[in-house]
Amino acid sequence: MNTSNDTGFTGSIPEIYERYLVPMLFEPYARDLGSRLGSIRATRVLEIAAGTGVVTRAMADVLPPHVEIVATDLNQAMLDRAAQSGASRRVTWQQADAMQLPFDEGSFDLVVCQFGAMFFPDRPHAYSEMRRVLRSGGVLLFNVWDRIEENTVTETVSAALDTLYPTDPPRFMQRVPHGYSDTRVVARDLANGGFRDQLDIETVAKRGHAESADLAAMAFCQGTPLRGEIEARQGATLDEATSVCAAAIRARFGDSAIDGKLQAHVVTAQR
Repeated sequence: MNTSNDTGFTGSIPEIYERYLVPMLFEPYARDLGSRLGSIRATRVLEIAAGTGVVTRAMADVLPPHVEIVATDLNQAMLDRAAQSGASRRVTWQQADAMQLPFDEGSFDLVVCQFGAMFFPDRPHAYSEMRRVLRSGGVLLFNVWDRIEENTVTETVSAALDTLYPTDPPRFMQRVPHGYSDTRVVARDLANGGFRDQLDIETVAKRGHAESADLAAMAFCQGTPLRGEIEARQGATLDEATSVCAAAIRARFGDSAIDGKLQAHVVTAQR
């Protein structure tokens, strides 16, 4: 299995991701993370895996003006799209690898990461890096998706692709975004990364919305690394696969005002 493109958010993906996937999947949980910041005292915040900046914008809106925000991502193309949208205040956008954070020990009060931990090749090591850059008493706040079966639009797209490519179905959604849903594994990895105390994991359900089945299908098939898996397969083009997924979404949810269940785990840990 070739998983080398699991972090390939390049080309037209950042624009499609920001325009269609962010409102449907990521904005509800960005608002959730933002709502949790009021009880955390911080003057310097690091965001990891910022993507196109949906959580960055939420933090910029709710954190006091004196708080410095440094938003990072492995993919420069995603950061470029985030910087294009901007935020309500100054943000430092910086390319960085979670496996080797280019920051001094104890230099942040808060580390935030939305739906990025699933992509880390060595999660305990990534957590140890986050712990290293946190001051004593600092907080790590992040979320990961629950099982794909608890995320109904994603599940529908995956099932449609399983049918379209029965001998070699694209498995990116199961393998990566929804492949880190066991909270016992998350807790174990955090402990191995040094976060052994003051740990809380809360399962949070939300609703995801899209204007139409076509736009929802485009978001998944053309705005994520799933795109590369589809394009690498024979038998159906990217546009054909997108149409098949749209038909499946339409059959389950209707064609307008798509409304599906989302579910994720929100994790808080203290250094």
